[in-house]
Amino acid sequence: MPTRIERRLIARLNTPAKVQRYLNDLPYNTEPHGRATLRSFRGVVSHGCAHCLEAALFAAVALEQHGYPPLVLSFESIDHLDHVIFVYQRRGRWGSIARSRDPGLHGRTPVFRTPRALALSYADAYVDFTGRVTGYAVVNVAKEMGAYDWRLAETNIWKVERMLLDYPHRPIKTSDARTKWLRKRYRAFRKKYGKLKPVYYDGRQHWTPLPAEFTEPRATWD
Repeated sequence: MPTRIERRLIARLNTPAKVQRYLNDLPYNTEPHGRATLRSFRGVVSHGCAHCLEAALFAAVALEQHGYPPLVLSFESIDHLDHVIFVYQRRGRWGSIARSRDPGLHGRTPVFRTPRALALSYADAYVDFTGRVTGYAVVNVAKEMGAYDWRLAETNIWKVERMLLDYPHRPIKTSDARTKWLRKRYRAFRKKYGKLKPVYYDGRQHWTPLPAEFTEPRATWD
């Protein structure tokens, strides 16, 4: 059962926008010292940080209590650095909540007609030194995990990661020429600005507000 603090937090986080703001305010979980984690909602609250899958599951738990199915969208990439986001529908359109090391892989406003269209909105921003989206899957975590305690476990919930890795993904094909151009542009940006990440992508008007670390004025293409 949720604690009183957890119940109060869930009651407060009653919209996707509020959950995204909460996650934006948390430090990204860089899993320091090589200690990989996959924390539940409870673990994220107690440790005060989250990586992409932890953030997606946090959102699923919080918003499940407000009538949103616990759906996540899993991306596959050619470099095996996959990404997971929480997805939802509002008035028949799809949006998302997400946390990432990269600004372009955060949330999207609910304007997309299908999950595939939503997934494709991430394709350009996925291209970095090695990444490229190759597939996606929308998964109901509650349905797939059954009685497994993925919501409030105090230990790592690695079975969720295993399930997502094994789940059949639908292929996404993107342009080789565009990918080559995007990778060249990304490399030039990183060479010029070092650790800063670009936010110059098309469709940015459909992004949700970014965490503070990505709002530096220089983080644009000039």
